[in-house]
Amino acid sequence: MKRAWSEDDLAEMWFLWPPERTLLKNKTGATRLGFALLLKFFQLEGRFPSDAEEIPPMVVGFVAGQVEVDPAAFGHYPWEGATIKRHRAEIREWCGFREFTLADHEALKGWLVQEVIPQEHRPDRLTEAMNQWCRGLRIEPPAEEHGQRILNSALQGHETAFTQGSFGKLGRKALDRLDGLLKTQPSEDEPEWTPWQALKADPGKAGVESVKATASRLREVKAVGLPLGLFKDLPPKLIERYAMRAAVEEPHELRRHGGPLRATLLAAYLHRRGEELTDHLVDLLIETIQKMTKRAQKKVEEELAGQLQKVPGKVGVLVRMAEASLDSPEGAVKEVIYPVAPEKLLRSILQEIRTSGPAYQGTVRLVLKRSYGAHYRRMLPELLEALTFRCTNPRHQPVMEALTLLKTHLKTKGAAYPEGVEVPLDGVVRPAWMPHVVEAEGDPPKINRIAYEVCVLRALRERLRCREIWVEGSRRYRDPEEDLPQDFETKRPDYYAELGIPLDAKAFTDTIRSELAGALKALDEGMPANPKVRILPKKDGWISVTPFEALPDPENLGGLKREVGQRWPSTSLLDVLKEADFRTGFTQSFRSPTPRERMDPSTLRRRLLLCLYGLGTNTGLKSMAAEPEDDYKGLLYVRRRYLSIEGLRQAIAQVVNATLAARLPHIWGEGTTACASDSKQFGAWDQNLLTEWHHRYGGRGVMVYWHVEKKSVCIYSQFKRVSSSEASAMIEGVLRHCTEMEVERQFVDSHGQSEVAFAFCRLLGFELMPRIKAIHSQRLYRPEAGQGYPNLDLVMASRSINWELIEQQLDAMVKHAVAMKRGMADAESLLRRFTRANAPHPAYKALAELGKAIKTIFLCRYLASEDLRREVNEGLNVVESWNAANGFIFYGRGGELSTNRREDQEMGLLSLHLLQSSLVYINTLMIQRVLADDGWSERLTPRDLGALSPLLTQHINPYGRFELDLEARLELEA
Repeated sequence: MKRAWSEDDLAEMWFLWPPERTLLKNKTGATRLGFALLLKFFQLEGRFPSDAEEIPPMVVGFVAGQVEVDPAAFGHYPWEGATIKRHRAEIREWCGFREFTLADHEALKGWLVQEVIPQEHRPDRLTEAMNQWCRGLRIEPPAEEHGQRILNSALQGHETAFTQGSFGKLGRKALDRLDGLLKTQPSEDEPEWTPWQALKADPGKAGVESVKATASRLREVKAVGLPLGLFKDLPPKLIERYAMRAAVEEPHELRRHGGPLRATLLAAYLHRRGEELTDHLVDLLIETIQKMTKRAQKKVEEELAGQLQKVPGKVGVLVRMAEASLDSPEGAVKEVIYPVAPEKLLRSILQEIRTSGPAYQGTVRLVLKRSYGAHYRRMLPELLEALTFRCTNPRHQPVMEALTLLKTHLKTKGAAYPEGVEVPLDGVVRPAWMPHVVEAEGDPPKINRIAYEVCVLRALRERLRCREIWVEGSRRYRDPEEDLPQDFETKRPDYYAELGIPLDAKAFTDTIRSELAGALKALDEGMPANPKVRILPKKDGWISVTPFEALPDPENLGGLKREVGQRWPSTSLLDVLKEADFRTGFTQSFRSPTPRERMDPSTLRRRLLLCLYGLGTNTGLKSMAAEPEDDYKGLLYVRRRYLSIEGLRQAIAQVVNATLAARLPHIWGEGTTACASDSKQFGAWDQNLLTEWHHRYGGRGVMVYWHVEKKSVCIYSQFKRVSSSEASAMIEGVLRHCTEMEVERQFVDSHGQSEVAFAFCRLLGFELMPRIKAIHSQRLYRPEAGQGYPNLDLVMASRSINWELIEQQLDAMVKHAVAMKRGMADAESLLRRFTRANAPHPAYKALAELGKAIKTIFLCRYLASEDLRREVNEGLNVVESWNAANGFIFYGRGGELSTNRREDQEMGLLSLHLLQSSLVYINTLMIQRVLADDGWSERLTPRDLGALSPLLTQHINPYGRFELDLEARLELEA
């Protein structure tokens, strides 16, 4: 049960109605209050609480006020004996429930095996599902121990059925090849080396060698010969669960399993690994083609560097020349032009234009062609043999035909294709490349193979990125139709209802049309009284927004910080993490994927905390292995066996929820529904596919996208590459965070918004509220042509919204929104279809139209209200403060991710998230403890409370303690 309840929620969920009060007539004191709480708890949860701790104190106080009993009396309620048994029986009867029976045992077990366990395996979620099943049948759930026995039996039954079924589908040859992966092939460096371990390697940096190595691993996976339909129609989560278990077990552990379980574990891992390797190979294709182009450009620029010096202020020179020419149209060049633009300067400008125009681009294409032929062409056979491309869009068939041609002539000799071969050019070769591709005109023309292959690969890259061409056996680059709900036609009303969208498309657009008209009218009428926003005539319409006036500094927060530092001086960050675990039990989120573990719980807990601290500070596990009982080998075992991305996310959610529940409203304010998000770059090793150069930060690294609410609680984080979409990361975070916070408004900066993002946010039920850097250049769209807004005319777009297009494509938009909400595919994969590179897609056009309307509504509100602009800005400033604290905690190795493994990089950053969230949680409790003392809470002004943040670090010691003993010496030879 959640710990934080608003006044409205308490009144709605915990109010005792007159018929319920009649049950309290013969009860007094503790039994009266206890009965009332049991009754309302049972109505909400469908079960009874196991002890008093399950019921939040604020709930106890609210119900106690209704039954006129002191809340402290609840501490005397008997949780064992005849009284509570009688109360439970009375409540069951009154609510129409019955007790759990032996027949229910078998029915529940069968339901769990068939419906739940294939999708879910976490104990808390299974218990929740079991309780929901009982509630639906109006049965009181079994006691905790009985319920655990049912779950264990169901899990074992499902595993037996699943592994036997998978084993039966595998032929003898496939089973032998699976077992062969576990046979040792000793070498000097690795005496226990097996082929199984080689399959786990991550791809390296984009290049020919990485392509060849990844293609080789993919061939090994395919050589096992798993049946095509081995895991067809099975939930991906089920396969992922067995794949994860196989990934953490050593080869000798896998060999110990019985045949069916061993074969299923290996097959599940290879199935998932095949998808990953296919994804990696497509990523390498995309990145390597881009790398070819960039290197060609760099080489040409280096060659021209000695000849070319860029001319600063070219535009100003041209303006002065134009003015001088217009003032003296009949004058001589030497008399009119040279005084404002000397001859030497004009020659420099001419040279720059020549070397950066078509001639420069032609040189780049020539260098690219040579570079591909001399080096990169070696990857083409690997790609064409390992990947199977598919496309259902007739517009892109020329590229598919070109790929078939390339594969057919892989072993053909000669610089040109043989005579008589039809080579598709339209839709494959861009006009600028034609002189390099077509060597001689004719019917058919003579085609240069090297140049043509470059054009085909570049065209393929573009289609893969927008998923118009997809790849068999891939997960992220699969058929985009597989990402969408396959039963949309039969469940269309349900999906529309899930998003809260009317089935009538006209009703949907009418609502938005009305909102748009109202927002434009309000802004237009309010402009004369809005001195902070002006519409200027320069550059065909310019929106000018006056910067904020600085707020006064908070007067008393410095004293509060000093008080916290005096009460808890030099608090160890490791102790902060430990205290957070004692209060929330987040270490229970980390479970081994294997069913049996014999490690002592206290030892496991201690090692988990040490691992999390070593990863979260980036100091590593070796720095934490200071005690004999917690050596490096023991910590490494816990890291590999217990820590997982999923477990870290659950632990973070627990700490976040505890922080939200612990907050006192008179200090932090009522719960907010607004969240801000932004990214931060971390330096990282570059021998991997994720690390990229960032032009704004000026260095190589990876990005983390944080979602932080107003009081510095980070509800979600994502690990991403620099070039990936921030808008998709924003949507993913709002949908996937597992905390109790409900996000209704999302603040982002300019990089986190787009017209398509505005559209999807509206469909998904929350507001996108960006701080737009280029606010001056924005345009507003009319709901109908001809509608006049005299104060806004300078910044109104030339056309109105195309509502008919939105209505026509509403089904397609709802399909994609449902797929996002239900996690059928990640937001980035779905949004990749809706970019300017795929502008002809009808759904993209409709989303852009809807986005223009929603963005215009937001801009009207944003320009009309300085309070809204300040709220968005303050929300994003909180993210900046969170980013600044990252460096205080993640200090090891200079804050650089010194690994090339994606999983290790992501786990380190999630550990940082957990560590920083624990700091915010404990600081929240410390601040509340100080303010509980007489005098402190009265000293804080509204400005102090508004600026109060639990992200304090002055009293924290992240480095550990150092002891110096001048009497001790090192044992060295004299």
